[in-house]
Amino acid sequence: MNIYRNILFFIVLLLLVNSNLIGQKFELTADKTTVKQNERFQVYFTFEGGEGSNLKGFSPPNFKNFKILSGPNQSSSIRMINGNVSSTITYSYIVIAPNIGKFTIESGSTQYKGKKYKSNTLTLNVGKSSGKATSKSSSQSMSDEELKENVFIRAIANKKNVVQGEQVSVTYKLYTKLNISSPQITKLPRYKGFWAEELETSNNIRFEVEMYKGVRYKSAVLKKVALFPTKTGKLTVTPFELEIPVLVKKKRQSNDPFDSFFNDSFFGRTETIQFKATSNTVVINSSGLPKKGKPESFAGAVGQFDFKTKLDKNDVETDEAVTLRLTVSGKGNIELIDMPDVVLPPGFEKYDPKTSKNVVNKGTVSGHKGSEYLIVPRVAGIKEIEPIKFSFYNPKSKKYIELTSPKYTLNVKQGSRIATTAGDGFSKEDIKLLSQDIRFIKTSNFGIEKIKEGSLIKNWFWYSLIAPLFIMFGIIGVKKRQDKLSGNIELMKFRKAEKKANNRLKLAKKALDENDLPTYFNEVSQGLYGYLEDKLALQKSEFSIEKVIELLQKNNVKEDTTGEVKDILNLCEFARFAPQSQTLEQAGNLYETAIHVIVEIENSVKTKKKK
Repeated sequence: MNIYRNILFFIVLLLLVNSNLIGQKFELTADKTTVKQNERFQVYFTFEGGEGSNLKGFSPPNFKNFKILSGPNQSSSIRMINGNVSSTITYSYIVIAPNIGKFTIESGSTQYKGKKYKSNTLTLNVGKSSGKATSKSSSQSMSDEELKENVFIRAIANKKNVVQGEQVSVTYKLYTKLNISSPQITKLPRYKGFWAEELETSNNIRFEVEMYKGVRYKSAVLKKVALFPTKTGKLTVTPFELEIPVLVKKKRQSNDPFDSFFNDSFFGRTETIQFKATSNTVVINSSGLPKKGKPESFAGAVGQFDFKTKLDKNDVETDEAVTLRLTVSGKGNIELIDMPDVVLPPGFEKYDPKTSKNVVNKGTVSGHKGSEYLIVPRVAGIKEIEPIKFSFYNPKSKKYIELTSPKYTLNVKQGSRIATTAGDGFSKEDIKLLSQDIRFIKTSNFGIEKIKEGSLIKNWFWYSLIAPLFIMFGIIGVKKRQDKLSGNIELMKFRKAEKKANNRLKLAKKALDENDLPTYFNEVSQGLYGYLEDKLALQKSEFSIEKVIELLQKNNVKEDTTGEVKDILNLCEFARFAPQSQTLEQAGNLYETAIHVIVEIENSVKTKKKK
């Protein structure tokens, strides 16, 4: 009986402790504690814990030495903790301090279940205004300086000093204290001196509360990019620019009391201001790789990798194909890795390798890259393939690491195909003796008729004699053209640009038919980006809308077409963040416009200067 009593007591004790886990708290905070004279800032009275329905009688302070512009504005949120419902009620004010000095906001109070709760006090330092002239028209309710302080973009690099080939992640974040509408991209950053890989982010802009320099903002990630320096020195990433519609409270135009009444935020009288937000410039210091300890097999790989090889069989016959696979996996720039070459002993025939890769762009770029060699032994015997070496530089340990495959031994047996020797002849059974091996010479009754002139050599003979010459000249012409294209990568890309773009647009059309708008906009964007890079001989790191427009104009492309190119690139970039804002009809129009643009550029850019 005592045991049950103790258990019951323990359960009641747990319930009592659990019910007190969620305490009530009434707190006064501000989005900044140091402000300038007449600068807007927000004050929050926050009650946490308990049920919101039991909260009554909020009493604010008199805000002595401060001027209230808006408030109180009430907001609430609910959460569950161990099965208990907990509410957070916030009363917010937008205020300014008209005087310079140190001032205190007195405590506010409220009641919860009949008990009175009192907040803390808050002291703020009010400094002198900068006095800079701000461009603010009589119809604009917020100056440019105020907009820059309340809406801006930050380009955040996770490191500033790296070695050549080491990854730098740059995150572009939008900060705002105001209500904004859908932003439009006006200028993308340029990554000159880098190999750039776009990192995966959410398709939609999601805002979260973040404190930056002691001030509360709503922030959202716009894009992330992984940069790999391709040269040494001080490298610069140009700013990212957005055109942002900002919704602000409309300025009063008269002293009419009715105008003052309906100007209250409750009635939602606002105006939209177009504001251009520009991120900061990012500077990265790229140093060269150390020469000490660099192995002979090093080919520029930087990161953390693993190297594996596999031979599918060890006992083979001559002329039997063998597969040798090489795989490099890990973290780093998989795209730029040069796979090690395979050196075979005499008596083997090696074909060009089949390559494969899989790149994962999440945070740190990772994945794997492989080469598959088809080798054929032609000579019997015990053959050995020497170890294959792959090396890389690890920026964390600051050391070169060389990985070596095992030595492979092949037992090559003679196959069924054996070449015949020149001395082979006929057996006696293959020879049939004639009954008369010598015949007399006939001297008359030959039965010979005269053949018509020209009928001895038929036309097909001449055709068969000339045709190989034409075939040979055709093969030589094709071979010269292939060699020319192989020696001029830019020319080869120029010729194949339209075909690659059409393949991308086919994938986009399929995604559109399936109502998969994020994939559709990505395929259209990648198709047009790749087409313009190949057609205009642009490196990925030098690609920008301004550069594309400049090169199209130099190639005498119509002004209407260049405008359509700019609109498509901007729309695709924006739709990546907010695909649901685009209708199927708008997406279909974009597809038709992209095809029209490619056709127009093909008709204008017909030739390319050979270097």
